[in-house]
Amino acid sequence: MGLFRPKIYKKNIQDINYDKLKELGVKCLIFDLDNTLGLMSHKKCPEDTKVLIEKLKKDFMVFICSNNTKKRIRPYLDDLGIEGLSWSMKPSIKSLVYLKTKYHFKKKEMCIIGDQIVTDILAGNRFRIKTILVDPLGKKDLKITGLNRQIEKLIIKHYEKRGLFERGKYYE
Repeated sequence: MGLFRPKIYKKNIQDINYDKLKELGVKCLIFDLDNTLGLMSHKKCPEDTKVLIEKLKKDFMVFICSNNTKKRIRPYLDDLGIEGLSWSMKPSIKSLVYLKTKYHFKKKEMCIIGDQIVTDILAGNRFRIKTILVDPLGKKDLKITGLNRQIEKLIIKHYEKRGLFERGKYYE
């Protein structure tokens, strides 16, 4: 499996089988923020996401790990009552190492969930933890993400030719 291929691919965070992750021993869920938990235009967490995260907090430690600013992620952290890291610089694994060390997780207990192959999935695969790709919630991205999306299209095309990945064909 290549560094850019997610272990699991789902339409959105609501479609993920969290019971299965729990059975596999996952204890830590690390979510990307923009276009994963909410749209870039959302100032606070959407209600359906809030309900899901509250439910997940019963079985998992839940974090936000975003390349965005502290000012951007703070309303979500406050709204959800969870911790998070800004300026993560994914695909750097520095934030993942920090969470693993601070909370004494084993890698097999960690899972990263995000909408970008070249940041979220690459970081998770480089760190050798479970990776879940979800489709972006919206089309609006940061400018740097526009470049990432172009690179992502090339990666997907490469995987499609080999029958390894195709947008819209979800799998676990």
